Amino acid sequence: MTEAAAPSAATEAPVPGPAPGPAPDVLAAFEAAKGFMPVHEGLALYAAATEAGALGLPLLEIGSYCGRSTLLLAAAARAADTVVVTVDHHRGSEEQQEGWEYHDPELVDPASGLMDTLPVLRSVLHRAGLEDQVIAVVGRSPKVARAWGDGRFGLVFIDGGHTDEHAAGDYEGWAPRVAEGGLLVIHDVFPDPADGGQAPYRVWLRALASGDFTEVSVTDTLRVLRRTARGADGPGD
Repeated sequence: MTEAAAPSAATEAPVPGPAPGPAPDVLAAFEAAKGFMPVHEGLALYAAATEAGALGLPLLEIGSYCGRSTLLLAAAARAADTVVVTVDHHRGSEEQQEGWEYHDPELVDPASGLMDTLPVLRSVLHRAGLEDQVIAVVGRSPKVARAWGDGRFGLVFIDGGHTDEHAAGDYEGWAPRVAEGGLLVIHDVFPDPADGGQAPYRVWLRALASGDFTEVSVTDTLRVLRRTARGADGPGD
């Protein structure tokens, strides 16, 4: 009886391993930071940022809050030798104001009586050793976009205000700046109105309808889309 030949290593299909995650200290800092993104969505964001970092372009975040997601983007940017630009007015979104569900009185500046998350963002990044990877821009997203110029980004992460006005403004101001092959990431996409606000969902639909983006992954409310064409309304076109 002839023994069966052992399978050739050359003919065996490699088994892909899990996507690399952030370093344990970065993940611990993410979990300790104030914010609302769950870990599994954070890992999906980190994976998208890691992929986009290969383009060699900066990454962009709209909506820093206290730096929870910024930490993951900054860690991915450090690995790719690039930076994160994070844009926020740091006065809190509508649902974070006094009397609303997500208000945190610890984030109120006693001198002004207004929300001020910028000191917390800086502290979070400093403790994690990631300050040098982040350019924090303080201002309202549409105004910053108009002043920004023609620079492209490998990834644009939209996680700012959740009204139609603000979500649409973030999309219109920054989605055209996603480089070809880059990623547009939208958070808090709820197709069912019973689960949450619809503004990010409508922005997601708009991106798909534009013909410029195709969806590549879904992790609960986090949607990742790839730019497959340069839109005619892109900056500098």
